[in-house]
Amino acid sequence: MCHVLIIEDEPMVAMLIEDTLSDAGALSVAIAATQEDAIDAARHRRPDFITSDVSLLEGHGPAAVQAIFEVCGEIPVLFITATPDDCRPCAPPGMVLAKPFTGQAVAHAFRTMTAAAR
Repeated sequence: MCHVLIIEDEPMVAMLIEDTLSDAGALSVAIAATQEDAIDAARHRRPDFITSDVSLLEGHGPAAVQAIFEVCGEIPVLFITATPDDCRPCAPPGMVLAKPFTGQAVAHAFRTMTAAAR
């Protein structure tokens, strides 16, 4: 039912987000570490929810999200970043959560945003 795309270049952070969202009800997850990989993953399978870091080793999370929106339409997105001031564009339907974060905050945002999107 709910497929999540995690755009995160730090493997341990990506796995923590994956575990948290799986426990919160996500049925499938794809992880992309670069802007290009994120866009390709969304083309392969449209996500119902996206989490994205802002600064990636290759590319920019908000740019990946904008490109995904152009292909897939708007999707609820939670930006999880150590640099919230650099999150541009991160306007609705996005929310911004600063690192360090708690699993509880991620799960709450996921449940709230996916319920609103239904």
